[in-house]
This record gives sequence, structure tokens and C-alpha cells, in this order.
Amino acid sequence: MTDRKPRVLATRLFPEDVETRLTANFDARLNPQDKLYDGPALAKAAEGFDAIMCAAGDALSAATIAALPDSVRMIATFSVGYEHVDVAAAAKRDIIVSNTPDVLTDATADIAMLCLLGAARRAHEGTTMLRTHSWIGWEPRQLMGVHVTGRRLGILGMGRIGQAMADRARAFRMTIHYSNRSRLPPDIEKGAVFHANPDDMLPHCDFLSINAPMTPATRKWVNAERIARLPRGAVVVNTARGGVVDDEALITALKSGHLFAAGLDVFDGEPKIHPGYYELENAFLLPHMGSATVDTRNAMGFKALDNLEAFLLRGQTPPDLVKPF
Repeated sequence: MTDRKPRVLATRLFPEDVETRLTANFDARLNPQDKLYDGPALAKAAEGFDAIMCAAGDALSAATIAALPDSVRMIATFSVGYEHVDVAAAAKRDIIVSNTPDVLTDATADIAMLCLLGAARRAHEGTTMLRTHSWIGWEPRQLMGVHVTGRRLGILGMGRIGQAMADRARAFRMTIHYSNRSRLPPDIEKGAVFHANPDDMLPHCDFLSINAPMTPATRKWVNAERIARLPRGAVVVNTARGGVVDDEALITALKSGHLFAAGLDVFDGEPKIHPGYYELENAFLLPHMGSATVDTRNAMGFKALDNLEAFLLRGQTPPDLVKPF
């Protein structure tokens, strides 16, 4: 029997408080330069390690997981979404996967509301005008945006973040429509209008907020046909995953004026995003900062460590075990 600490490979530069706890409880290899591993490099670096603590930017594909050394028994992702980890491939290798739900709901919903307001009220154009010293003063027609208060908000995906977004929107007296895999109980629904078929919700959306997870069923869900069902002048907000949106279709609708604006915090293929977005004044863009508060990022790290400690130190099932589809 050995009393060695379990070994954990940290693929990213995690918050300081998280790394302090990580190194106290495990024999950990950190990544102080925050240099991304590609698949072969990750497999090589993981030799002799019991677990990998990764994040959303790490592509743990089936091929990468197949190449991992036999020592790896767990992958703990510093994220709620886990589409970057091939969970089925991990299960075939008897590698368990955990994520960090529940802790970033409010922070992400705050950013979703920021994206909604920023897009509706032309915040990008306003700040650009100031920073380029091109503002010549108040004008009656200057930067007229879309009124938010009292309008209709459609939410695709009424999980924790979707519900938090709805609560914020109610402060603006917005009427809430939503589509979800199942209807919510009345005490959680709070008067929101349920649409079993999300396509039926779209004509009722002055604003559409994407809060659904990335799955094969939601890949490029916001496409040209669905955008056409939105009212002319609608605003699309996405703080979930970039792949839920068909970039070409969204950019075309923003250029044509069918959509008034879009507020986006996530992008397909990020950090490389579709170059068409940079040309659009009516695209309010943020760099995937939905969870970017000190409290939230620490809480995410502590969740990941809770899962690692449960499995590696106590031999228990991690509290946030991800089950393969």
C-alpha cells in the first residue's frame, strides 16, 4: 500500500485559490503558461496521472481519450457543458467524467441580460462613437434602438440559466415564452407561456435567448428557416454554446435587417470566430465571459475539486457525475 497523493494534470491556468487547494490535496502538475494541449500532447502529458482537470477549450475527442494512458481514471471538466469531452469514449475506457453545474447560473444570466440590452440599445455603436472621438453631441435620431420593457422574450432551454434569465426579464415587464424538453411546474413557470414545439414559439419572440445545451439535436438550431419565423426586427441572444447558431444564417439576417441585432457571448469554433461578425455594427460581441466573476470561477474550480476528491481520495461517486448518452 502507498500513501502517495493521487496525481492530477491541470490543463489550464486555473484561479489562484483553486490551484492552492488542488496542490494541497493532490500531486498536481499545473500549467502556468496556460498553453493549450493538443490531443497527442495531452495524452503524453497524462502519463502516470490519475486524473485530468480540463476546461471547455480542451478537445477530449474519442481519439484523444483512446490514446490516454491506463493510469487516467477520471476527467473533471471546469465547466457545465461537456460537449468537448467524448463521454461515451471515456466510458469505454472506464474513465469517469464530472462537470460543474449549479454554480454559474446567475453570472451567466447576468451576461445574457447584458447581451440583450447591449444589442437592443446599440451599445457597441455608442462606445465606438466615444472611443473614436466621433461623437458630436446628442441628436434626435441618434442610436435609436429597440425598446426592451414590455416586449416578448422567448427562451430556448428553460433550465437553471433560462429560469434565471426569465426572472431578470420579468423586472423589465417582459412576457416570457419558452420551449423546453418538458413543461415546468406552475411555481417555476411563473406564468410563462410553454411551447412544446420550439418552432411554434419563434413568431412570439421579439427577443430570443438561447440557453439550451449543445447536443446533436441543437447543432445549428438557429438556422435560416427558424430565423425567418422570428418577427422582423427581432434580437437574438446566445450565451449557451456557439454551435447552436448557424453563423452564415445569422449574419445574413443581420445584414438584411430581418434581425435588428444580436448579442453573442459564445461562438462556433472560438476563439476563431466567423469574420463576418466583425463587420457588423449590430452585433454586440463578448469573449465568452458568462462565468467570468471571481466568485463564480472559484466556485467552478471548487466543484471540480469536490468531484476529484470524492473519487480519488474517498473512493466515492463524484457528486456531479456525467452519464454517457
